[in-house]
Order: sequence, then structure tokens, then C-alpha cells
Amino acid sequence: MVLAVDNLCGCGLLGVGIWLSVSQGSFATFSPSFPSLSAANMVIAIGAIVMVTGFLGCLGAIKENKCLLLSFFIVLLIILLAELILIVLFFVYSDKVSENAKQDLKDGLALYNSDNNIGLRNAWNIIQAEWKCCGVIAYTDWHEALQEKVVPDRCCQEHYQNCGHNSTNMFWSRGCFEKVEEWLDENKHLLGTVGMVFLVVQLLGMAFSMTLFHHIHRTGKKYDA
Repeated sequence: MVLAVDNLCGCGLLGVGIWLSVSQGSFATFSPSFPSLSAANMVIAIGAIVMVTGFLGCLGAIKENKCLLLSFFIVLLIILLAELILIVLFFVYSDKVSENAKQDLKDGLALYNSDNNIGLRNAWNIIQAEWKCCGVIAYTDWHEALQEKVVPDRCCQEHYQNCGHNSTNMFWSRGCFEKVEEWLDENKHLLGTVGMVFLVVQLLGMAFSMTLFHHIHRTGKKYDA
């Protein structure tokens, strides 16, 4: 049952990722250092890993193959250890990660008007319009990035064409990085719950695979393909 849930979750994530890639293809990453690190690509990668891992476990359970079950356990263990290491590193170096992320996002602002970065431009337009923010730290980030005192039109509190070129207009005063941090803080309990559910599913999958592995070993089941 647990292995089937893993497989279904993987298929669901993969489907969502493909849908995002097709329907929101112009919505790319904010980061110039990681141009392929878009939401769609991340969901596709996670979904593919979960689906392949779940399929490995299901096939091992159905065929009662000790080799596949052991492989499933090892893959889950590696994923779990990687998650724990990333979490520890994030909290240990949280300030440095935050500063590097801010600088990387600021560097990306300079690419806003370039023809080959339409995805980045759309991403900033959407986030600034939806979250009512401007720039990374403040709207003046755009002045530094674009080398003139203009901002994207989506920074305007009253939006109309070329409103960002009028310095007398009212722009959103808060930076988008602050808004993201605020959203994460407001939803930390929900995110923590989702993380715990994912962790429990992983641990149950590992426990089930090892239980079945030892059962097959005791009954003398061969490594049937």
C-alpha cells in the first residue's frame, strides 16, 4: 500500500510538472545562475525520482525480489540522508544562503529587458503583480540593474502602460524577497506538516521493504527476476 502511494505521488507530481511546463512554459527561473531551475523542472525531477523509486519498490514486492527491495531501501535511505544534510546545511548557513540568493536575484534583474530572457521577465511581472512587491529588497534595485530610474510597470500601485517610467508614480515599497520570507513564515506549520507526512511515507516505505526482505530471506525465496 505504501509503495503504491509512493508511485501514485510520483505520477501525480510528474503530471503536474509536465502541465506546468506546457501551460506556463514562459514562466522561467528568477536566477541567472540556475536558468533551468524553474518550478516546472523541479516538480518534474522530483516526480520522476519518486515514481521510479516507487515503481522499483512495487516491482520488488510483487515479484518478491530481494535485490529490488534492497535497492529500493538503499535509494530511499540515500534520499533521506540527502534531505537531512540539506536541511542541516540550510540552517547552519541560512544567513549566507539568504545573502547569496538576494545577490543572485539582483544580478538577474539586469536581464529583465533582454530578448532571450522572456521567461525571467514574465516571472518578475507575475510575482510583482500578485504579491504587490517591487525588486528584490526595494524598487530602487531596478534603478541599479537597468542603469536608469525606471521600474517595470507591474511595480506601479496604479498599473497602466509605461507607468514605471514616471518617477512620480507610487510603486510598491516592499521587496519581493521580504514578501517571500513573510509567506514562508506564515505557512511554516503547513510546510512542516507536508514535510512530516513525506518523511513518514519514506520511513514506512523503508520499513515495509526491509520487513518483506527479511520475510523472503527466511522463507528461502530466490532472486527471481
